[in-house]
Parts: sequence; structure tokens; C-alpha cells
Amino acid sequence: MFTSPCPWPLFFPGSSVIHKVDGRTTLTAGSLLDNLHWHYVTIIRQGRQVNFTVDSHTVTAICKGEFTHLDLDTQLYVGGVIEQNLPHLPTTPNFRGCLENVFINDVNIIYKAKREEPEIRIPRKKKMHYACRDMLLKPMTFAGPNNFLQVPGYFRKPRMFVKFKFRSWDYTGLLMFTRFADDLGALELGLSEGQINVTIFQPGKKKLQFAAGYRLNDGYWHTVDLAARDNLLTLTIDEEEGSPLKITNPFTIQTGDRYFFGGCPQTNNTIRKCETKLNRFHGCMQHIFIDNEQLDMEMILQRQWGRYAELLLGTCGITDRCSPNPCEHEGRCIQSWDDFICLCENTGYKGEVCHMSVYKESCEAYRLSGKYWSGNYTIDPDLSGPLKPFEVYCKMKSYKAWTVILNDRVDGTKVSGSSIDRPYIGNVNYWNASWDEVTALANTSLYCEQWIDYSCYKSHGRPFGYWIGRNNESHYYWGGTFREVQKCGCAINQTCTDPKFQCNCDADYRQWYSDKGYLDFRDHLPVRKVVVGDTNRTGSEAQFTVGPLRCHGDRNIWNTIAFTKPTYITFPTFRPGSSADISFHFKTYRDHGVFLENSDDQLRNFIRIEMNTTHNLLFIFMVGDGIVNVTLRSPVPLNDNEWHFVQAEINVKLARIKVDYQPWAVTRFPGAANRTLRPFLGCLRGLRMNGVPIDLEGKVNEEQGIRRNCTGQCLNATIPCRNSGQCIEGYAAYTCDCNNTAFDGFYCHKDIGAFFEVGSWLRYNIRKKPITNEAAWANWIDPHFDNFSLGYNDTADDIEFSFSTVHTPAVLLYISSFVPDYIAIILKVDGSVDLRYKLGLITHKFQLTHRNLADGYPHYVNITRHNRTIKTQVDYMEPIVELITIVEDARFDSPKSMFMGRVMEVGDIDYEIQRHNAPGFIGCISGVRYNVYAPLKAFFRPNETDPPVTTQGYVSESNCGAFPPVLGYVPWEVDPWFTTIEYVYIHDDLGLFWITGMYSIYVYTYQQKGSYRTNEPKNLDSPSSSRPLTETLRREKKNLPQIEEEFRSD
Repeated sequence: MFTSPCPWPLFFPGSSVIHKVDGRTTLTAGSLLDNLHWHYVTIIRQGRQVNFTVDSHTVTAICKGEFTHLDLDTQLYVGGVIEQNLPHLPTTPNFRGCLENVFINDVNIIYKAKREEPEIRIPRKKKMHYACRDMLLKPMTFAGPNNFLQVPGYFRKPRMFVKFKFRSWDYTGLLMFTRFADDLGALELGLSEGQINVTIFQPGKKKLQFAAGYRLNDGYWHTVDLAARDNLLTLTIDEEEGSPLKITNPFTIQTGDRYFFGGCPQTNNTIRKCETKLNRFHGCMQHIFIDNEQLDMEMILQRQWGRYAELLLGTCGITDRCSPNPCEHEGRCIQSWDDFICLCENTGYKGEVCHMSVYKESCEAYRLSGKYWSGNYTIDPDLSGPLKPFEVYCKMKSYKAWTVILNDRVDGTKVSGSSIDRPYIGNVNYWNASWDEVTALANTSLYCEQWIDYSCYKSHGRPFGYWIGRNNESHYYWGGTFREVQKCGCAINQTCTDPKFQCNCDADYRQWYSDKGYLDFRDHLPVRKVVVGDTNRTGSEAQFTVGPLRCHGDRNIWNTIAFTKPTYITFPTFRPGSSADISFHFKTYRDHGVFLENSDDQLRNFIRIEMNTTHNLLFIFMVGDGIVNVTLRSPVPLNDNEWHFVQAEINVKLARIKVDYQPWAVTRFPGAANRTLRPFLGCLRGLRMNGVPIDLEGKVNEEQGIRRNCTGQCLNATIPCRNSGQCIEGYAAYTCDCNNTAFDGFYCHKDIGAFFEVGSWLRYNIRKKPITNEAAWANWIDPHFDNFSLGYNDTADDIEFSFSTVHTPAVLLYISSFVPDYIAIILKVDGSVDLRYKLGLITHKFQLTHRNLADGYPHYVNITRHNRTIKTQVDYMEPIVELITIVEDARFDSPKSMFMGRVMEVGDIDYEIQRHNAPGFIGCISGVRYNVYAPLKAFFRPNETDPPVTTQGYVSESNCGAFPPVLGYVPWEVDPWFTTIEYVYIHDDLGLFWITGMYSIYVYTYQQKGSYRTNEPKNLDSPSSSRPLTETLRREKKNLPQIEEEFRSD
């Protein structure tokens, strides 16, 4: 250990005169070691590797020399050299300070010196003290926002002498201020932009201002020596007497009785007041001389001749925040008293400590970000890792992006004179990138290929010719083949010149042959060297060409897993050091979950990223100063089952997190968890930590609920959502969203139907008022494809329902509009079904079926129109495709209402509609849907307080018109809404015949969620629209005879 006023360099000579190798290695560590504190130094060497530690900062290097042993002189010097002016010894001054516990290879040097052992030599006339005396250096630290020091001076002297030492990191600050006697003005010494500014103020005259010095805010001690008299001022920096600053302007000097250092006190006294526009000085001062007398601070303060504020006496508390350099990737650190800034220009990185890469990790990442044009791009495969960015050519395709890197062997290399013992080794150097950087690109790509051509003339190929790829492995196969077979492409294609050999160049013919093709095994690429070993015979010659490396894809971007159970995966502990970044993509329907957590073995330090609400992301960490969290509040929900990109960073200055393109949420710094507490269910992909990709797919375990790719329960659902219901992925489970269907139930499998008596009808209002001409014209100019919610100018229709009846004729469904347009499905007298479309002036008639559907059985009708193409289907028959004439408008203008039972529209009604409208539909109809409108569901399962439905007569809920589902009925044992078995009421007025033989017919009934007052059998969250918004809209489902009695009593 030592205490000293000097930095600490370390030299290792290891030069070789024979091979002209400069083996001098210099290591530098430590800063501000001249602070009169003890510092600990350790030097450990193993072969050519050296670890040099000063206090807690370790520098590691490999010596430049070619040897592993130090050939030292017979003498070791401690504290300085004895012989002077020897060329191989350092020229720096001898050490002045204290040393203790000096060990060299476990030999205690100070112990031997105290015992005056013969191998220890101490210079004569030099007295050694075996105790560390206090040095007469008493610095002071200006450390506060209001610091200052006021000391006395000699009043009204014609000469001024001020001298002191200072050290600081600040660019600006007041060093010294004094006001002259007799109101002659004032003099100010200030630090500005690393220079000493001298300013002389004179009443009634323009101030005089001069500057001296350069970069004096470097943290080292600097001496300021000022001498002034009338019309002459001399300023010397660091005792360089050869180039002092001299000012010869006219001014008068009469010293004042007080001097201020570091700042001006806050006072109301206007007499001899200290006034300055400079900031307060922050740093250290010592050796202050006023009029050639050194200040004795203890006496001045003891006798109250001066005063101070926020001053630390007897110590220099300056801190070097730039050593070791906190700026990464060769960023330049500049600092002030209490902060530092990293300048990241021209480094390829950004952020508070130059940690985050400016560039994307691959051409694929550029393509996914919207860069669709080919050209030169700069990529950084390891992002914030140690590898530097480099330029490549990106060839963009619509579905992939090729990365192309050229090399210096593309034009071919001729080889002759090489032998088996001394082969030719052709290194392949890639443009703009080191070998490690090219390897990183290949490692992160999905696919790579590289053309290689080996041509020979009277020269053996294998085993004397081969190529070396990644990991310095030798490979004896050439292009156009597979890595396992170890052959050439001609052997695979059976085109070799001599079938006895597996490569053309194995034959050793006096003729040019070649083995060429693409190498496409990514783990062997890129090609690093080509070795040619048999061209030293007369006439022997070989030539090889290595094409550019071409890769596409990014394995990390699509490295995806899905969590379908409350579980977790583990990786080795991430040790980030002073800075770390984490990035990943996620998608989920859940409103909470922990994405990842990293902690030490004692859970004293940890990092965690989680989602605690639908809009909040938390970045939580503890690094020794208590738990801190950064909260990002997203304006949009994050559990929308869409991919979201999360980035988090923590360094010595701040912690921050962002999602997608939203701003960073930041927590700035002044100067362990239960893994199954809030499990994440959803998908993760592209996880990187400090730029290093994490292999998520390597942790796939189906039994634990970890699946490859983003696949949850919806993909392989045992019972899929029926009737176009949307599957809501819960990853551990799923629910079905039935909002845009005409069905209900957990799987959208429950029909919602009605029984219509004679004269009863139902009207559903699509719109209450027509669309304005301006809105119609705007929609005509810019139509929205399949946007049914507009309610006007629709070019697409989707209609489906099922029904059963024995009565004819009837209008099964009628859709009116605010114009003469309409859609009608008519049950004719003979039981056949027609479709009538009126679009504009012409009414289009289509026969859906000629069969008699008024037979008492349920029948299914589906009608789909897109522009002028109409597709119709009845029951399980083949669909029929019809076309509307091209001269006719293909838009159904401004739909108004839907009618079932009878058409009760006001205004003119087509004669064919009137003819089939009486006495009205009698029977059952179920699952009625027009685009997104489901009138029966809106009536029996309202989700608003005032549903747009009007009824007349007896319309009761019944599933007697339900068509048997194509996928079969849902078994009651897997239906969460199943409660009990009930018998179906058969309407005798349908005229159904009884099947011979008495037997019971029963079906399952289902609890409608939110429509029963009984308790649900399971606690399930379904977004089904069957939940009413008010209690007044609840209905009790009862047996149909009881419902009939209840309605009649009302």
C-alpha cells in the first residue's frame, strides 16, 4: 500500500532484438492517487497475461512480447532508482510518500530493509523513516452549493501577490475575488471553459478581461501565481515562468482588506461586497498565499479573522467519475464536480453511457422496421455487446432480407509452389468487419451460404487442399454437397471426371478441373482460410475463389415460446456489471404477469420486469440502495394479444423502460421475488440481455406448459368456438367472444331463437335516420371494404338463419332501407324459397331452392354477397353462385330495419312482398344474423338499456327452429354453463307428426350467463355479449307452457 502525489503507470519490457518485436507494454490504472489516502496495488502475472489492480480497479492485458518469462536485472528498485541517467531506467522522479506491506513474490521488502539485510541497498545520505509522517499539506474542499472562503489581506498596499493551487472538474467557477480600496474597482479570477480568466473592474471604465491556461479542469493540481501593481499584472500558470500572461493596460492597484475564494457569501452589506456572475467553484484548494505569506487556516479561523461556509478542511474530497471510464464503446467522458457526461459521437452507440446501439442487429430487423429498399446498411449483430457495428449490403425482398458481405478472395487466387509440409494458407478477409463480427452475423442468421470454387491442374485436392471455417475447424468437402457425406458435389450428382474419386481434383489429371458449389451449413460458415498443399511439382497449379457470405433471417427475432401454464424457465444468472439492457417482444390477453427476473443467490440484488395492469409496465430493481421501480404508463392497453416490443436499461446514471414507440419512462439516480407469484401467460420472443440473444426455444417443455412458437389453447382447442365466435387466447385456457354472432354459450354454440304466433312480428332498427348526401358521397369516394358498421353503401352482405314451419306463404326476413333498396327472403306457397335483391332500379330474383321447406323440420339458409357476386346455400346442399348485372349498382344503400314475422315498414312495399306478407310467419326462427346485427340476440340477451328492438304479438324464446350443428352438439360434461337436463316443449301448432313408438326426447339446456338468478357452477370470465347491463333486463327462462301463461296474464 502507498500514499503519494502521483499516478501509477506499469511497464513490462519484453522486446526481441532478433524478431524486431517491441515488447513494451504499458498499463495505467487509478486516479487522484495524490489525496493523502492509502491505496492498494496488486500486480499478478501468469505468462504473458498481467492483472494490474489499484484499489478496486483492475486492468488486464496481454504483454506484447513473444516470451513468457521475465528476464529481469539482478536488482529491483523500490521507491525510485539509485543510479542516474541509465538508459533502461525510468526518468520519472523518485517516489515521495509512504509505502507499507511491499511484497514481491511473497518477500517482505520493508522487513528486510529494517533488518538491513545484505541484499538490500539503501543510498547513502538518505535517511529512511519506518513510520508515515503527516505531510504539511492541508487542502480544503469546496463542496456545497453556497460554499465560500473569506480571508483577510493587507489594506491599501500598492502591490498584490496571490498564489494558490486548485484542482477541479468544473468548466466554470469563481476562484478568487477581491475589491480594491478607495473604490478603485475589483479583481476577479475565474475558471471558464478550462481557462483562467482575469477580469479587472474599474469604475467608469470598460472592464479588462484576459485568459490564460488550457484544460485546467482536468482534475490535477494546478498552480496560479498572480502579481499586480499599477498598470502591470502578471499571471503564471503551473510555474511556467517562460510564458506568463502580462497585462500592461492602465489601472491602479490598492489592495483591499479581504479576499474571497470559491464563491461570494450571501449578504446585504454593500460595502466591499463580493459580486460575481460566475458559478461557485467546486473542487479543492491548498497552499494559499496572500502578499507572499501562506495562510494558516487554523489561526485565521481560531481568531475569527475569516469565515467560510460548506467547506471541508484538511481533505480533498474530489471524485474522479471518469476513472474507470463509465462510457462504453470508446465513448469520451467529461465530468463536473457532481456529474459526468458521455460523448458518444462517432461511436455507433447512444444513451447515457453509450451503451445502446444506434443500428439494427440485422438486415431482417431493418426490413421489419419498414426499410424495404436495398442498399448499404450498418448492422450490429450483438447490439450493446463488445463487437463493433459494420457495414453490409442488404438485398431486400418482400418476405426476407439477404445480408451480403464481400471479401478479398472473390476475384480468385492462383497458387503454385506449395507443398504438403509448407502449404499455402490463404486468409479470407471480409470487408468492413472483423472475423468475430462476421461470425456473429452467421450465428444469428437463419440461413447462410457461400460460394467456393477450387480448381486444379496436376494437383491433388483432398487431403492436401481443404478449407477452414468457424472455430478453426478443417473441412474436406467442397460446395454442392452435404456436410455429413464429406464428398464433393460431383459425387452427389454422379458427374465426377473419374468415378473412382469423390472429387474432380482428387484425380490429379493434367487438365483443369474444379469442384465448386455453395456451402450452406451455417455452423461451419463463414470460410476463414483456404489451404492448398500440392502445387510444388512441375506444372502443378491451383486456383480458388471464395464468394461473398450471404445470409438471411434472424434467429433471435423469431425465437419464440408460449407459456400456457403458470410456470417459469431458468437461465444462468445474468451479471450485468455497471450497465445492462434487456429487450424482448411479448403478446398476451392477460392483465398481469412477470416477464423475467434476475437475482443473485442471496436475493439481495435483483432486476425484474413485469406488467401489473393492462396499461402499466414495471421495471423493478434493487442494487444495494433499496428497491426502486420505474413505471411506464401506456395510453393503450398492452393485453390486446398483439406483439409489443419492450426495452429496459439500467446504468450508473438512470434506469428506464419503454414499449413500442412510446417515450422512455425514466428514473434518475442521485449522485427477490416469488417466481410463481404473478405468472406470465402469453408469448415471448427475441429476448436479449446486454445484446446477447437468449435461446428461448431451447427451454421448450410441453408438460410444464412451455410451447415452441406462439401457440396457446386456441390453436388445438378440444372444442373450438362455434358459429364464427372469436377465440380469446388465455394461453392456459381460452374463452369465446360471441359478440358478433347470433349465438350464445361458452363456445357460441347455443342457439337464440323465437317462436312467432299468428300476426306477431319483430323489428330491429339498424339506423334511426338516413345518411346525409355529403357522407354518402365521401363513402363513395373512399369506400371501406366490408365495413358493416357504417350502415350505408354496403357492397357486402352476410345473412344466415334457420327456421321451421308448416305454414305458407311468409316473409322469412326483410331488410329495408331509407331508399327503395331492400333484401327479402320469401317462403312461397309451394314451400320453395326465393331471394329478392333490389339495388337501385332493378329487383333481382334468385331461387334458393325448389324443395318444399315448409315440412316442419329445421332448415338453414346462408346468403353471402360481395359486390356483384352472390353465393347462396340451403341446408347441406352445394352453394349456388349468382351474378348481378354489371350495369347495376352493387351497393345496398342505407339499410334501415330488419323485420321478422311480418313486414311492417312504412311507405311503398313491393307487390311481391305484400302478396306473401299475410297472414305472416308462423313458426320458429333461430340464429338470425345480418352482418354484425343479431336481432333475436339483442331482444333476448340485451347488452344495453334500450335495445333497438320492437315486437308486436306473441314472440317467445324457443330453439325449435335450430338447425343441427355441423360439428355436433357440445357434450354436457365439458360445457361450463351446463346446469341440468330439461325436456323440450314441442309446439303442437306446428303440426309435427308423432314418431311411432313412445320414447322421451330430451336435450340439454344451458345457463345463460348473467340471465339467471341461480349461482353459476364455475367462475368463468367470458366476453360474451349475453351479460345484461342492468338487472331490469334480466329474464328467467322457463318451460314454454309457463312462459305462455305468464305472457297472457300480462
